[in-house]
Amino acid sequence: MGRLPFIIAIFLVGITAKTISPMILEFFGMMKDPNPLPKPPEPIPVVQYESTWKCPDCSTEEKFILSELQKRTKITDSNALAVILGNIKQESKFISNICEGGERVTYINCTVGGYGLIQWTSVGRYKGLGNFCAKYGCDPSSLEGQTRYMINEPIFQKILPDFEGNGQTIAQYMIPAYYWLGWGIKGNRELYAYQYSKKLVWS
Repeated sequence: MGRLPFIIAIFLVGITAKTISPMILEFFGMMKDPNPLPKPPEPIPVVQYESTWKCPDCSTEEKFILSELQKRTKITDSNALAVILGNIKQESKFISNICEGGERVTYINCTVGGYGLIQWTSVGRYKGLGNFCAKYGCDPSSLEGQTRYMINEPIFQKILPDFEGNGQTIAQYMIPAYYWLGWGIKGNRELYAYQYSKKLVWS
């Protein structure tokens, strides 16, 4: 075969390949399932909700402190939580900016008597609230700032293991509450504790 016919043959083979290749691809494309099955849906992650003690009939302030106590400590006994709430109600009715006597003022303007949620009265404990919030960037007049300090205050941390135990009665939990706040274990604070014990629900 001469050179010219050889070149022509190669040229024709190239054209044929270019023509046939798309046809082959189209053929195999036709063989695909015209109605492919849809991809299975992505599994939806299951969110685990941990049950805690709640108080549906409580105020926003009461609910906040109840929630924080369970988040920041290992207290799981409803009686222990009820005693803490009952004592706070007796001290301040959950009003964070209340000065002893009932006046609503900021932290620095309460100059006589107790102040805040648990009526911090002694100079050391009152200043402790201000120093804590200065260090950790919270407002000593606010519910949030005082709740953080209340839980972290050394005297509360000291009696916290008593509250983190289980199976005690209201009357029994009132004893560590006395060492925490320095007031009696009877009267309205105990009555309030019993009321909270009936309002708390596990959910």
